[in-house]
Amino acid sequence: MTQEQICPPAFLALAHAMADAAADVIRPHFRKRLEIDAKADASPVTVADRNAEATMRQMIEAHFPDHGIRGEEFGACRTDAGWIWVLDPIDGTKSFVSGSLAFGTQIALLHQGEPVLGLINQPITGERWLGTRAAATLNGEPIRTSGRTALNQAIVYTSALEQFDRERHERFAALAAKVRFTRFSHDCYAAGLLALGGIDLLIESDVFDYDILPQMPIIQAAGGIVTDWDGRPLMDAPRYDTVLMAANSEIHLAALQALHMA
Repeated sequence: MTQEQICPPAFLALAHAMADAAADVIRPHFRKRLEIDAKADASPVTVADRNAEATMRQMIEAHFPDHGIRGEEFGACRTDAGWIWVLDPIDGTKSFVSGSLAFGTQIALLHQGEPVLGLINQPITGERWLGTRAAATLNGEPIRTSGRTALNQAIVYTSALEQFDRERHERFAALAAKVRFTRFSHDCYAAGLLALGGIDLLIESDVFDYDILPQMPIIQAAGGIVTDWDGRPLMDAPRYDTVLMAANSEIHLAALQALHMA
């Protein structure tokens, strides 16, 4: 099957157009004093989140009205469609409202349940990561994950430390004790850094599918691996209990072993 059959050019063009349109909505609100609302799960949301997703949904409806949509802010429609767009208008709303650049717009396209396109766009810096079955790129240039294989040289990021229960805290601590250093709260930007080769491991817990599905094609096409903390493929579910993203198979195996030493 060719790349065009897996992800037709018109779908790729729409993904780029949606990222551009969402960025135009988001940029005027960055580092402004916004009203911050709380959703049912107590996570923050702003007018920028809602308007960016609404804009992308309108574009999908205009171009491919038979496609399904799953979005963070406005839920799902046509969930039995062969093609489904997954939208996270601002991944890292806490970063966004505090003026940090760690946030981004995330877009995934699923074909028969499998993510075949992933996009992360940073609206302020203009950095855009794209992953398909063919390649992973940053602003059109090919990228590759790190070649580091020794756990004591690994750089680990997580945005989920506050979401770890006691057992996961202990497992993460066992891993953190063996790596070069750890960093926290970089949201989707950390996935971009993993695909770019700057970091080696990304550890998450209790995250939604729209947080992870846009990142998977990018990381995998760049040479990385995405599983849960026990090395199993992520199941089709609204939430993932644990997520382990690794730069290569060697560092993935070493991380799995460390996570089981707690």
